Amino acid sequence: MRNELTVTVKDTLRNELAKGSPLVTKDGLMNDIDASEGSLLRLVDKDGEYLGTGYYGEQNKGAGWVLTRNQDEAVGQAFIERKLELAFSRREKFFNNPNTTAFRVFNGEGDGFGGLTIDYYAGFYLLSWYSEGVYSFREDVVAALENVVECIGIYEKKRFDTKGQYIEDDDFVSGERGEFPLIVQENGVNYAVYLNDGAMTGIFLDQRDVRQAIRTKYADGKTVLNTFSYTGAFSVAAALGGADKTTSVDLAKRSSAKTIEQFSINGIDFDEQDILVMDVFNYFKYAKRKNLSFDVVVLDPPSFARSKKHVFSAAKDYTNLMKESIDITEPGGLIVASTNSASFNMKKFTQMIDKAFKDRDQKYKVVETYSLPADFHVDRRFPEGDYLKVLFLRLL
Repeated sequence: MRNELTVTVKDTLRNELAKGSPLVTKDGLMNDIDASEGSLLRLVDKDGEYLGTGYYGEQNKGAGWVLTRNQDEAVGQAFIERKLELAFSRREKFFNNPNTTAFRVFNGEGDGFGGLTIDYYAGFYLLSWYSEGVYSFREDVVAALENVVECIGIYEKKRFDTKGQYIEDDDFVSGERGEFPLIVQENGVNYAVYLNDGAMTGIFLDQRDVRQAIRTKYADGKTVLNTFSYTGAFSVAAALGGADKTTSVDLAKRSSAKTIEQFSINGIDFDEQDILVMDVFNYFKYAKRKNLSFDVVVLDPPSFARSKKHVFSAAKDYTNLMKESIDITEPGGLIVASTNSASFNMKKFTQMIDKAFKDRDQKYKVVETYSLPADFHVDRRFPEGDYLKVLFLRLL
């Protein structure tokens, strides 16, 4: 039996919960929680009025998530099955699309269970747990998933060590073990993914619409620089879209082999592309020395990154990064500015970019904007869940 305790919340949190927010914040509680993670929280206001039932699980966003506003609703396997069935019905068009075989099927608080995401990869399912609290529901979640859909195999990522990072493990849960790389499709493009090789799989599913736009609208006949390129997914999209040449730059040594692999499974001659393992900030300096410039620059840094000589935080340093990009973008060229940082909103992001252009005395216009794709379902009462911000910027 799962432990349950009654927790009184301050008026500030009460008001947020009344608006529909599912997030239980630490500073919104009258007292510290004296219980193990995974305990159910019966949330009440100072007058004892019931507000909702959630669970205790500390992650970077808060201390837990509200799961139900019905005090008579039990939180267990049957509850989770109902959540999964509703979430899967929302993705019906994705399941029926043979040209896209990798997408998100359950998006945490957007689908009613914060702290848990589930991604689909060509018959395999990947569970990502973001706190010890949500991980305590593992048995019920796995059983519910196996009851709701046919799974070739299930893998998991535990993202809740003491620093909030991925916990290294085998990652296999149940069913059949996959043979990797597993080749998935996204709008007809092949991508190699690994469900058992560290924190990431090889592709960020939330950038699907952005890759499609680059491939179909902006790459043809262009030179494309892909910074913080990871496994080169943007570069593959650009090359298939007719780019004259792509240049992929990432500090991680394994990025080169991973990028070569992505090009190869799409029949692209990787020797015709530039793949560089180096610090992106050093590359900007190198490009300026060599008078290199590009028609399209993709700028999708991690929220936080550290190298021997540089520490990058999107919240503090994106403006300077944008200035560097402006310097090596051709007149009339395009910069794809992207961030997955949840610490600031689109308005703030736009202001950071605008400052960079003003500092460089460069005019521009916003051609397109993107946020999370449809499979990353967001609860409209919790807009913070829509973390992805992408702007296509044309230099004038």
